[in-house]
Amino acid sequence: MSPEPPPEEEGRPVGRRVFLATLGLGALGVAAAPTLQRGLEGVLGAVSGKDPTGLSGLLPNGGGFRYYSVAASVPHQDATTYRLTVDGLVDHPATYTLAGLRALPQTRMVRDVQCVTGWRVPGTPFEGVRLSHLLDLAGVRDHARAVRFTCFDGTYTESLTLAQARRSDVLVALRMQNKDLGHEHGGPVRLYVAPMYFYKSAKWLSGITVTDRVEPGYWEHLGYDVDAWVGRSNGRTDVPTG
Repeated sequence: MSPEPPPEEEGRPVGRRVFLATLGLGALGVAAAPTLQRGLEGVLGAVSGKDPTGLSGLLPNGGGFRYYSVAASVPHQDATTYRLTVDGLVDHPATYTLAGLRALPQTRMVRDVQCVTGWRVPGTPFEGVRLSHLLDLAGVRDHARAVRFTCFDGTYTESLTLAQARRSDVLVALRMQNKDLGHEHGGPVRLYVAPMYFYKSAKWLSGITVTDRVEPGYWEHLGYDVDAWVGRSNGRTDVPTG
């Protein structure tokens, strides 16, 4: 009867060649990390954009974000095709191109992003135009009370009270994580509501309509709170982000 093979040794000494090869692979991984992360973001963004089940939203990327889309597919917009309309109860309705938004005063904020499902991405930079500035340019009428947001996915909507929309930490964002907003993150333009759960920060923003009342958005119709302050809504006690 043959003897049983010896068990695997724990803490077996590592040869010099293996050690150097491991270091080399580690260095390669560090150097390639940004490229690999961008590739992963692109793949997951493409998958989620064509995933009617929403299961692709369970996959985090290297930056800690997860991808959510409530539409079966989302068209791509770029600098030549993108338009953002500002209308409703305003004196000066307007339509902005991407270049037009970039020409306006820009604000940069670095805040944590908190999803109502529990994940959090700390210290995320966002840059863009304060929503309050666009509202001032439009000339909001006296009887206005709220702002409704629509998106070019054709499905997602959101709303804020006028007071919430005028906060200094609410942006029409053009950049995130120190780069232009990619399609997978809601680009080229998205809403960013720093002190609220991330579902309020509507992706693929295409319309800003000033209204006389708050109209619940996509997720509010499914049971989420309309006033979505981080740590003070949706039955959660997360640390505030803004």
